[in-house]
Amino acid sequence: MSERLIDAGVNLTNHQFDSQHEAVIARAIAQNVSQMLLIGCDIDSSQQSLLLAKKYHLLATAGIHPHDAKAADDQLETQLGLLAEHPEVVAIGECGLDYNRDFSPRDIQRSVFSRQLKLAEQLDLPVYLHERDASDDMLSILKAHKVKGVLHCFTGDRHALEQYLSLGLYIGITGWVCDERRGEALQQLIPSIPLERLLLETDAPFLIPRTIKPKPKSRKNEPGYLPYICQTIATLKELEFATVAKQTTLNFQQLFSHKA
Repeated sequence: MSERLIDAGVNLTNHQFDSQHEAVIARAIAQNVSQMLLIGCDIDSSQQSLLLAKKYHLLATAGIHPHDAKAADDQLETQLGLLAEHPEVVAIGECGLDYNRDFSPRDIQRSVFSRQLKLAEQLDLPVYLHERDASDDMLSILKAHKVKGVLHCFTGDRHALEQYLSLGLYIGITGWVCDERRGEALQQLIPSIPLERLLLETDAPFLIPRTIKPKPKSRKNEPGYLPYICQTIATLKELEFATVAKQTTLNFQQLFSHKA
């Protein structure tokens, strides 16, 4: 397992990682996870992700999650723009639409999402996308902008997958694919996703892979478990682990090329 991996999505600012950052990163490095992208979900977590990225030589996103869209104000573009001036910030997001929980009104979600896509266009940055039960509206808004990016933690259906791929987006796969129950539909789609468009992500501390043996005492996911996701995808695509590791690392570098 010598091929290095990149975790394309870690919530390192989550309280479950408080005072554990160095240990978590050390365990990740021990598993050949050489880089990780720290997710910003609102202005505060985006600022904190940037600080951690600077401290540990990692990368970060800056954005407003659809759950938090209702809290966005007129300063959104200015605040995110200032964060994006730092070389560690390589994407705008996590942004998108979530009609599964509707923590923010849908019209506000759509407005805040569009504003972030426009900002990403202006800054020539990729977008880090979130979508739950909202693929039709998501696709409609995306088609009105010219952006590149990744659909984070994809769990949608075949139609949505084909549409996202047609827009040139990368597809982020998490430990969801390692779940023999919830992940069955996603497992069936993995062979249809070109290897050149895949990114691996843990979404830690969430979605711990159920394939870990022996089963860890804690249910907290972390970047060091990324190899389990890589192995599951390799098995589903009938490829070598090293092949998936090498290509997904290259994919990450290409998507975030001017900063990664």
